[in-house]
Amino acid sequence: MSNAIRANYDRQWLFPPSLEDLVGDNHPARFIREFVDALDLSSMGFKESKGDEGRPHYANDLILKVWLYGYFQNLRSSRGLERGCRENLGLLWLTGMNEPDHNTLWRFWRDHKKKLRQVFRQAVRIAMKANLVGMVLHAVDGTKIASAASREKAWHRESLEKQLAEVDASIERMTSEVERSETEEAGDYRLPAELAERQRLREVIQSSLKELDQAERDHLAETDTDARMMKMKRGFEFAYNAQAVADDQSGLVVGAEVVNAENDYHLLIPMLDQVKENLGKVAEQTAADGGYATGPELAQAEANEYGVLVKVATVEGDGEFDQTRFSYDQSQDHCVCPRGEVLKYESRKKDRAGEEVRVYRCGSYEQCPVRWQCSQNKRGRTVAITAHYAVWNQQREKQKNPEMAALLKKRSQVIERIFGWIKQNLGFRRWTAFGLENVQAQWSLLCLTLNLRTLYRYWAVGKLNFTRAMA
Repeated sequence: MSNAIRANYDRQWLFPPSLEDLVGDNHPARFIREFVDALDLSSMGFKESKGDEGRPHYANDLILKVWLYGYFQNLRSSRGLERGCRENLGLLWLTGMNEPDHNTLWRFWRDHKKKLRQVFRQAVRIAMKANLVGMVLHAVDGTKIASAASREKAWHRESLEKQLAEVDASIERMTSEVERSETEEAGDYRLPAELAERQRLREVIQSSLKELDQAERDHLAETDTDARMMKMKRGFEFAYNAQAVADDQSGLVVGAEVVNAENDYHLLIPMLDQVKENLGKVAEQTAADGGYATGPELAQAEANEYGVLVKVATVEGDGEFDQTRFSYDQSQDHCVCPRGEVLKYESRKKDRAGEEVRVYRCGSYEQCPVRWQCSQNKRGRTVAITAHYAVWNQQREKQKNPEMAALLKKRSQVIERIFGWIKQNLGFRRWTAFGLENVQAQWSLLCLTLNLRTLYRYWAVGKLNFTRAMA
């Protein structure tokens, strides 16, 4: 009968163990070290602090390795990293058993947060030089991530105005009571303490409403004024709109950005411009959902020679009287319905994306036998035509190609897994930093982490050499 294995706390080493022996050849810490050592941090804007007196400072490359390895291992707080530098084997090896404290780690973040995007860009370029990025299909999309600010502690115009009305009513009642008492009772009458408190409360509410007016907003988080109220799965919350462009072949994130715009209407071209800056060119086709579909963006993509596939309504599968079945005659400035009836120009308006459109209305709807199948509008069917009607039609024709339609269909599986990995596998569902600039740095680190995990797999099997990739 064998004995159970137990720890021998009296065991001693004749020679102390080496960290090199405890960290394997394919350990992620070695990968992070090679990646950072391949970067030219000074050319990327990282500035070393210098001092003639006092304790020597920690080098930028050492602190950057700590942050990258921490995110790689789902360790994202400065205090958690401080503990890790004392307890985590990978961090002990990376730091050479130095122990930077959380203040040092936080100051590095504060001073170099804008440079983290450069590190993200360098990782993408390394992958490109190593022929790991496919340039056939990219997919772009955004996901809303809740702000670190509390919704309950923010200012909301509707609730403030309601509260102000209630306070005004209570002050009026108390004032009437004071006036009645002054006329009925002899002597001095002191202002009730409750009335004074109500007046101070009114001043606070009015001040909050004034700040909302100055910001031209209906909601304002005092602790994170850059955040915006956005529709989330569980209702409206203060949040930011995180954008990413992913490569179909490798799964790498080749473009990353955070904005506080509630929608994606005007983000297609900026994201493609960033991909071009990162990689030198854009993919043959970049797929996006209908949230990016605006005439100006499609027109600019055509002008820039960007191949895009944006989900738009097509004739196939739509109703008999869908707008896509109405033709537009620019020379006559009118529309023609599927039955040959003419819709004449009526007015101009702006659509939900802010684009100006021309509205055409049917004039023969009263005699039309299918008027109610065509439209439930009692004044007859209308059709809105944008100034970019031609590029919309080009996009629809393009998607009739089975090959293009198949690429567009792959969009969700290419990009949605990126957001799923960040939210589910990394457990990141709320920003831990305040302000747009800080969350942009955090998003760059998160997307960089995903890319490093992908590159690590190539590095571990010898398919990626940083020295050759940076040559």
